Amino acid sequence: MAATTVFKGAKSSRWRRFVLKPFVFVQFFFGIGLLAIALKQFRRKNTHPAQSPELIAKDWEILYYRIIPFRAISRAWGWLTNCHLPVWARRPLLGLYARTFNCNLEEAKDGNLDNYSCLAEFFRRKLKNGVRPIDSASAVVAPSDGTVLNFGRVTAGMMEQVKGVSYSLGEFLGPAYWRNGPEVQPAGQTELEYEKSLLVNKDNDLFHCVIYLAPGDYHCFHSPVDWTVNFRRHFPGALLSVNPSIAKWVAGLFSLNERAVYVGRWKHGFFSMTPVGATNVGSIRVYADEKLRTNCTKWALPLPYYDRYMGPTETDSDEIPLHKGEIFGEFNLGSTIVLIFEAPKDFEFKIRPGEKIRMGQPLHVTGSSVKQEAAAH
Repeated sequence: MAATTVFKGAKSSRWRRFVLKPFVFVQFFFGIGLLAIALKQFRRKNTHPAQSPELIAKDWEILYYRIIPFRAISRAWGWLTNCHLPVWARRPLLGLYARTFNCNLEEAKDGNLDNYSCLAEFFRRKLKNGVRPIDSASAVVAPSDGTVLNFGRVTAGMMEQVKGVSYSLGEFLGPAYWRNGPEVQPAGQTELEYEKSLLVNKDNDLFHCVIYLAPGDYHCFHSPVDWTVNFRRHFPGALLSVNPSIAKWVAGLFSLNERAVYVGRWKHGFFSMTPVGATNVGSIRVYADEKLRTNCTKWALPLPYYDRYMGPTETDSDEIPLHKGEIFGEFNLGSTIVLIFEAPKDFEFKIRPGEKIRMGQPLHVTGSSVKQEAAAH
């Protein structure tokens, strides 16, 4: 009996020495580091004007921020939101969520909270027919509900994620090779050369648009144009928050995060649509691409990216033809959609940074040739 007690005491002592104490020390210094970053950022905001380069996170700050186990946290959150809720708990819990994030239950196809068995099911709620009319005269419509973070022309291979903070087109999309076969990337290619290599019509320009979906928004995303998808590139990446405040702080945020880049053609040439993952986004689901698996462990997906050629082959074709307004996929919780597309030089957006938009509304002005062609059809 005494020997057993001594053994248990020694085992407990070793556990405290080799597990508990190191864990406490790591947590302590980790907390001190995060507090230092927060204080440093607070001082920057008080001493520098808005959009100042000094407000952008330094490399060491981003590295420290990425140490936080966001992927494990997001998987845990995904598990939690899929837990079955007893009927008596659904109305108070889901009602609290709806009130907190201003969810409009009158638009939901099923407005009875008792019919949603878990929080994830409520996230993915469908809308009533007709509450999101698709603008028939516009060639490019909003793919989702959300807030416009930024938009504009791609300049020298760079795009703005928010005003004053840019990221690389090449880093976001990866090698510009969308066909079946070995990758061929020209050595020493500049950002501008990369941008030009995407254009089907050299008289066109590339444009981009970033839309942030908040937790209370409608979580499905739809096709913004008539187009055909023939390639998908999945970057496992990180799962950092894509909240606008983080987007202002971390340059290249969307290039760091997990994302599924869908590439294809529309009537003006190159078109891509990319759902970007984020903290607590349990998964990105694309209905026509059941092979896509997101928010996996690093051991399951160790490579920087994974390509899937979906174009026609000798025996089959996995191309995805999509019509404007057709449902494409869904997020669990909120995240971001990034559109990058080729259009005539006179293409002009009809939106403003920070504007709340709804799926199906037009993204460009009446005067552009894109609009005139859409009206003609």
